[in-house]
Amino acid sequence: MAITLTERAARHAERFLAGRGVAGALRVRVRKTGCSGYAYVVEPAATVDEGDSVYESHGIRIVVDADSLPYVSGMELDYAREGLNESFKFRNPNVKATCGCGESFSV
Repeated sequence: MAITLTERAARHAERFLAGRGVAGALRVRVRKTGCSGYAYVVEPAATVDEGDSVYESHGIRIVVDADSLPYVSGMELDYAREGLNESFKFRNPNVKATCGCGESFSV
């Protein structure tokens, strides 16, 4: 299943990538961490490696490595401001639980 961005997330991703001198590709992956097991990492994708899956949503390419794909397949990324804080929000149908601080998740 594809990974998608909301329009708001795509606009933010475009600014995020332009500010780093990278055009149009986000890498989304998971890493082991936290009390629930996994955390999301969103960073510019400098390359597309063998085994990566590439999706496009609202003109932004999303690159996912093979190890992360089972954890993020079907996910939608949104972007929200809450008071002074702003960040990507992950709507992931694979998540079974999140930690109390919201920084990590389990599947």
